[in-house]
Amino acid sequence: MEIVQDQQLQNTDDGKLHDSNRSTDVTQKLQHARFEKCKWWLRVSLYIIFLLAGQSAATLLGRLYYDNGGNSKWMATFVQSAGFPVLFPLLFYFSTRKQDKLTNELNNDSHKAKPKFCIIVFLYLAFGLILTGDNLMYSYGLLYLPLSTYSLLCATQLGFNAVFSFFLNSQKFTAFIFNSIVLLTISASLLAIDADSEDQMGLSREKHIIGFFCTIGASATFSLYLSLVQLSFEKVIKRETFTVVLDMQIYPSLIATCACVVGLFASGEWKSLKQESKDYEKGTVSYVMTLLWTAVTWQISSIGMLGLIFEVSSLFSNVIGTLSLPIVPILAVIFFHDKVNGVKFIALLLAVWGFMSYVYQHYIDHKKAKADRVSLAEVEIC
Repeated sequence: MEIVQDQQLQNTDDGKLHDSNRSTDVTQKLQHARFEKCKWWLRVSLYIIFLLAGQSAATLLGRLYYDNGGNSKWMATFVQSAGFPVLFPLLFYFSTRKQDKLTNELNNDSHKAKPKFCIIVFLYLAFGLILTGDNLMYSYGLLYLPLSTYSLLCATQLGFNAVFSFFLNSQKFTAFIFNSIVLLTISASLLAIDADSEDQMGLSREKHIIGFFCTIGASATFSLYLSLVQLSFEKVIKRETFTVVLDMQIYPSLIATCACVVGLFASGEWKSLKQESKDYEKGTVSYVMTLLWTAVTWQISSIGMLGLIFEVSSLFSNVIGTLSLPIVPILAVIFFHDKVNGVKFIALLLAVWGFMSYVYQHYIDHKKAKADRVSLAEVEIC
């Protein structure tokens, strides 16, 4: 009788120990998932700062270049891609880190299908040429259109990106995402309509038409570029390291820069650059520094853009980029002493509302994914 009781007690203890181990495993998996989520949000937040700060600064510097006597379309295009050498130290650092190797070893997708070298070269070449044409069209649009019309047309890239993301990236549309797109588009439109005082007068009708179609074409091309980059990350490259983001920025920028140099000499604009720097209102040193920092800030913006595509989606990256449209006038008030009115303030509020709507949708998605992971972990342990 005593032996039977001892066995029952031992079985009870073993059951408690098993339940305790199972509870510990579930807790550890949840803590790991929570830690990974925090790291993801940290990376996304950093990319958002890069995109907003870089794009806002680059836009202000681009406007400064034109307002003070700059007139070279190919030079304005050149600086949008020529700053890629500043990324070489980052590329060297992350390429030599052992952590990247460990990440690649743990990443099953990297072993399933490693892209061929010729395919990677083709991607970089194609993206570089796309960037060249896109940047050139934006330069023409900014030069030939009033700033109000230019901003309004640039806001259409959200619509283009929504279409391309739906067909190329299987982007799901929810009420919150649709609300975000509508609010950000209205915000940019309000800002553009209110900018009547900034219209550039004295341009021919032909140049206005060229600027109109170039800006529309650039918005569509840029949206297609974002969707294609996301598709390349998911279907071709299939590696989850920061070096992938750097490679996707550096090598297409190299191709785009070389194409811009060819265009600069082929168009003959290089002959007038020396005189343009002398006639620059703020002086030659300011001319050089404006172009230099424009190039650097565009690279910072591009890293943020590609990082968001890599971590989230091309549509999210485009939404964040559109958020900078109402931020630029606020910075213009600080640096260029522009006037603040109610329309600009409302545009900013709408942009923030649209941004938070999109972030909330991702919060819902991650909350659902977290619940699914918990259920899966419990099933595996059982």
